[in-house]
Amino acid sequence: MAEPDPATQSPEVRHPGAHDSARLAVVVGALGVVFGDIGTSPIYTLQTVFNPDDPHPVPVSTDNVYGVVSLVFWSVVIIVLVTYVLLAMRADNDGEGGIMALITLLRRSAAQRSRRTTAVLAALGIFGASLFFGDSMITPAMSVLSAVEGLKVVEPSLADAVVPLTAAIVAVLFLVQRRGTAAVGQVFGPVMIVWFVVIGVCGVRGIVDHPQILRALWPSYALSFLAGHFGTAFFALAAVVLSVTGAEALYADMGHFGRRAITRGWLFAVFPACVLSYLGQGALILADPANISSPFFLLVPGWGRWPMILLATAATVIASQAVITGAYSVASQAAQLGYLPRLRIAYTSESTMGQIYVPWINWLLMVSVLTLVFAFRSSAALAFAFGMAVTGTITITTLLFFYVARARWHTPVWLVAVGGALLLTVDLLFVAANATKLLHGAWLPLLIGLTAFTVMTTWQRGREIVTAERARHEGPLRQFVDRLHTGELPAIRVPGTAVFLNRGDLTAPLAMRANVEHNHVRHEQVVILSIETDTLPRVTTDRRVLVDDLGYAEDGIIHVTARFGYMETPDVPGTLALLAPADTEGPVDLGQASYFLSTIELRRGKEPTMAPWRKRLFIATSYITADAAEYFALPRDRTIIMGSHIDV
Repeated sequence: MAEPDPATQSPEVRHPGAHDSARLAVVVGALGVVFGDIGTSPIYTLQTVFNPDDPHPVPVSTDNVYGVVSLVFWSVVIIVLVTYVLLAMRADNDGEGGIMALITLLRRSAAQRSRRTTAVLAALGIFGASLFFGDSMITPAMSVLSAVEGLKVVEPSLADAVVPLTAAIVAVLFLVQRRGTAAVGQVFGPVMIVWFVVIGVCGVRGIVDHPQILRALWPSYALSFLAGHFGTAFFALAAVVLSVTGAEALYADMGHFGRRAITRGWLFAVFPACVLSYLGQGALILADPANISSPFFLLVPGWGRWPMILLATAATVIASQAVITGAYSVASQAAQLGYLPRLRIAYTSESTMGQIYVPWINWLLMVSVLTLVFAFRSSAALAFAFGMAVTGTITITTLLFFYVARARWHTPVWLVAVGGALLLTVDLLFVAANATKLLHGAWLPLLIGLTAFTVMTTWQRGREIVTAERARHEGPLRQFVDRLHTGELPAIRVPGTAVFLNRGDLTAPLAMRANVEHNHVRHEQVVILSIETDTLPRVTTDRRVLVDDLGYAEDGIIHVTARFGYMETPDVPGTLALLAPADTEGPVDLGQASYFLSTIELRRGKEPTMAPWRKRLFIATSYITADAAEYFALPRDRTIIMGSHIDV
């Protein structure tokens, strides 16, 4: 038999190790981006559980330490491993994950299911996304504070420097966001690998001194702690939940690295390292209850504490970077799906689609995080607020997942009921425990979430009102084209190509109508372009454009529908370049084409379309809308803007 031709073989066949190296590189990248938040949780989780200043302190005793460590371990198993890795990450939207992906899956199932149920669940999903904004404000403050607080362990006299140093690190972190994470990202993975190796080794050091702590891995300790000391265990759950902060990042960042890479990174690096650290800290507290002040840093030998503080600070900055980037992605997707105004977005990497920079969100987060640092001044105080955002997001994700599993995959009702009941019981226990901290800071993420939810739902409602009113002003598109064709609307045809951006193919662009009715001119070639946001993250080139001649094949007027995924930013000139000459009813000169935009000035009307305060909020929100010419990549020197008023 003839030997295979090497030139016809895939790289994986010719070089078997190449594919393995590529997969390893993806896993390392995931370690640097996805696991930063959950991977730094051991710094503050057990410290917070046994914090004597907690309004519901957990006394240090042998039974309580075993019970808490067991609760931490099984919470991580149930929420991270089962809910996210084994279940939620299977519900992807063309490879993308996160609550926004679940919302789009819900929208697709609306035709088969009750629209009211779908609308309620979608609104719940938007609230979950809103809570994530609270998480993205609290995480940088909490994580960096917890790392810098290690200074108090090695040099108590530096306690007063913790807050100013944390603020400086946070400020620098947000100031460099505009440069992107493409270059820095190359070192994120290796740093986190060092981090997980070090915390795992330190954990083993504690376990060797008190190996009996390994018994906490048995579920009976968690169950007996809950059953025999329910009052203590219930309040402990408000801090135990800190061990699963960042679990949503595994799901939200799935589109960047893939389910397989995230699963491998979790099972073979993050999970073992975190468990060893928790066990080691538990062993340390059993040996000397005085170590509850900072068991994580006290696990480290004295000579290694300064390097550990530097490593922990680097790890928490990476954790903050991950959640900040997640906030950019959520805001971008929300804008594409119509829940936020159009935002200016900059892509900071030529190779990674998910690395974006949203200036408005960046400065909002920076001000918010610095405010939290100076207001709370310690990670222990922020911990009371942290858990509510996390538990709310996890509970909503679990609920939406099981609905999608039934609606789209036709999972048996009994399996959905049993699985949903078990996991939601765990989630709701955490929510109830964190609700006891409402007066001590848990109100903060709820306030942030409710504010973001109100803004997003108000924008969606206001956008519907404006769209309906605008359609009334614009009038039917085909009727307008018919009147042009019959000469009822006389207009001189002038040389050149005009591109009118419009919201759909049913109404005439305001700018085009004004040009014809007031200036009595129209261009030789007219392209009416509508942008549609698909429920997929990205749209392939062959599905990008759809051309309609609007009933007349020789009048030089066509309508083009351009489809984009909710993870894409529209590029109008680049999209029009995809048009075939046969579709354009004549030569379209994109190099000299004029682009017309119809802008709307919003005014409060007397009609009871929304509550007066919501009208004011909608109009105020409209001021952060990005410049349309820049957003759609239009050439500034050939863009004409024509405006009108609409009452809301």
